Formats: sequence, structure tokens, C-alpha cells
Amino acid sequence: MKKVIGIDLGTTNSCVAVMEGTEVKVIPNLDGNRTTPSVVAFKDGEVQVGEVAKRQVITNPNTVYSIKRKMGTNAKVNINGKDYTPQEISAMILRNLKESAEAYLGEKVTEAVITCPAYFNDAQRQATKDAGRIAGLDVKRIINEPTASALAYGIDKKDKQQTVLVYDLGGGTFDVSILELADGTFEVIATSGDNRLGGDDFDQRISDWLVAEFKKETGADLSNDKMALQRLRDASEKAKKELSTITSSQISLPFISMTSAGPVHLDKALTRAKFNELTSDLVQRTVDPVKRALADAKMAPKDIDQILLVGGMTRTPAVQDLVRQLFGKEPNRSINPDEVVAMGAAIQGAVLTGDVKDVLLLDVTPLSLGI
Repeated sequence: MKKVIGIDLGTTNSCVAVMEGTEVKVIPNLDGNRTTPSVVAFKDGEVQVGEVAKRQVITNPNTVYSIKRKMGTNAKVNINGKDYTPQEISAMILRNLKESAEAYLGEKVTEAVITCPAYFNDAQRQATKDAGRIAGLDVKRIINEPTASALAYGIDKKDKQQTVLVYDLGGGTFDVSILELADGTFEVIATSGDNRLGGDDFDQRISDWLVAEFKKETGADLSNDKMALQRLRDASEKAKKELSTITSSQISLPFISMTSAGPVHLDKALTRAKFNELTSDLVQRTVDPVKRALADAKMAPKDIDQILLVGGMTRTPAVQDLVRQLFGKEPNRSINPDEVVAMGAAIQGAVLTGDVKDVLLLDVTPLSLGI
């Protein structure tokens, strides 16, 4: 029986997984990483996808990122005089994930389940399906990201009716969804969010702070130096990730700039406390969407049985503290937040092939959500 892969096609990062026996396996890409940046670069007549493309975002103008925001619209991306639709760009990312899966499984992969935000309307869902088709994938089902997360967490294994809130803070977007599970049916009853809030904004805050501090200390202005900005951006993301587990990160960028006196180096410690101060308003911006979703569902925080944390930014201690404060209970974070959506999609893929028998999944989105 052919495998149906599960794909989380994200704004910033994408991930692919497959069910092997009774276990969900996240498939590493050809670089050996378990997630792939959703970035496409056009360079010297070839198309580059993932990490290699991400490293050119600032320096190469023919680099496309966050294309998911344009799905379902008539927007075009012009590269060297040729127009590409959002579906065609997304297909390049999907093709890359498909190739990783084929290399891992040692067989052709032609079928997939792809996820999308709960608020995606019909045009956006169709565009996602079309991107799959262009990439050579028969998309068996498009399922909601929060539903996939709930599946990966095995919420359907609990026999009692449950109300679950999925708090998903990713690289480019924040989504909050409330799901009701009863009799094997997942119903998304409310969704809210901010599609202009995510990990990228946190990186930018660190980067801006570094530029300002560097100027104060050396007089050199890095804000117009594309090469320096690219290095700062990469270093900022790395420091942010480190601060989830340690309380201070050392940022060292030798030869970041040239002045009349010679080369200058950037060497700066960023503490978790300073990072929290730089980004506290961003964390606070997740509060209103949570309250909106609760109001739409006509619920209070105490009515939520479980909170699932999804998206790499939920590793941030300040984010976890906020969730505890809002709900007065410990959020569930037992699964890697970068991988949980793809894992749920892979489980749904196995349900469709009959490899997983005990899940009846009806993923219902009230139409009013997508409009």
C-alpha cells in the first residue's frame, strides 16, 4: 500500500511526516533538518528551496518568502520578467518536501494530506490543493492545522467530550482555535489570530536592538548594509532559540563592518530578561485573539479542558507564562511544536489508507469562519 504523506505547508517553515507502522515519523530534508524554510530563491537560472534560499532573503532580490499569505489571491510574483502564481511558488516548496519523502522512503510518493489555517476560505484551500497538484501530488484531503495538532496529541483517544484550545504561534502568524471533540468528530467552533505576528517579528526586535547598540558603541550604522543585516537576522534567530533554554546568549559577529579605522566586530550578550523586555508587547498581542476566540465560542477560560501549544515560538518561556496566566492551568507541550501539525496530517493520511482504524475524523469548519 502506498504511503500518504502529511505536509504542514507553513508561512515560514514547512514539515513533512509519514506513518510507519504505529508511529509517526518526521522526515528529515536533504540537509538533515526536520523542518524546511518556506523560502524559494532564483539564482543563476536555478530554483533553490529551503535553508539555502533563506540565507539569501536580504541579499538576493529574487527570493520569495511568506507566499502562503498570497494563496487564494490573484497576486503574481515577477522574477526576471516571468510571472509566477502563489500556487506555483508553493509547489516548489511542496516538490522539495516530496523529494525528501521519496529519498527517505525509497519509493515514489504521489499522495498527500496538506494542512491549512482554520480560517482559510474555499479559494485559499483550492489554491493549496492546486499547489499540490503542480508539485505532482494527489491531495487526498486538506485539513485544518488545529485539527491536525489535536490528532497528533491523540485527543481523539480520550473517550469523553473535550474542549481544546490550540495556541499556535509560528514564524509568521498567530492562530488560536477552539475545537470540540465528541464521538470522534472534531469541530472547529471558533478561530481568531493575527496573521502579521510571529517569530520573525521577535527576530526583528533583536536585530534592531543590535543595530542600535552597535551604532551607539562604534558609530557604525549597519541599517543599510544588506550583508550585515542578513548576518544579524540569522544571529538574532539563533539567539532567540537559545534563550528558550538558557538565560543569556552571546552574539558574536566578527568583521561585521569596515570603518576608516579598519574592521569592526560585534560581540554582545543578550539576556532573557532583555529579550522579554524587547518583545513583551508582541507576546501581549496574542491575548486579544485568545479572548476573541473564547467570546465567539461563548466560553470562559475555565471551560477549556486542554491547551495545546503549537509553533516554534511557544518554546519561549514568556509565552508559556502568559498561557498559564490566561488559563490557570499547565499547557500541553509534550510534542515538538514545529512538527505537531505535519504529524497530525500524516495520521490523517494513514486513516485514509486504512492503516489507522480507530479514528473517525470529521473536520468541520463553520462557513462563517472562512469568510
